[in-house]
Amino acid sequence: MGEAIERFFASLPARAPAVLRGPTRGRLQLDLTTGNRTEHWLLEIAPGTIQVSREQLPADAVFTISAELFEELVTGREAAMAAVLRNEATFSGNVVLFLMFRRFFPDPPGVRDPRESAREHIRRSA
Repeated sequence: MGEAIERFFASLPARAPAVLRGPTRGRLQLDLTTGNRTEHWLLEIAPGTIQVSREQLPADAVFTISAELFEELVTGREAAMAAVLRNEATFSGNVVLFLMFRRFFPDPPGVRDPRESAREHIRRSA
């Protein structure tokens, strides 16, 4: 398991209050595969909080992805939804949990908020 992945999971509880503002709650299991080996992570999601463990308990949703591609997600070099649409990752269960979880992934390097770009354009034009 890459160091970036370990850091990502360790950072989730501190970041949860800013990211998980809606009423959604449930268990999301992440299965990270490497060859014929799978590592399981369990995320217990609730409003403003997330608990991370390696337990294998019943989950409301399962996100399966290679550890290599997951490292691309946690470093912002790849997008979670794009990976699912390309069938490079699979998701089953409560889709809202996946949509909430993907908010934890960083934006790609160099990406700017279009609203800020528009504000700068207006300031330059004035």
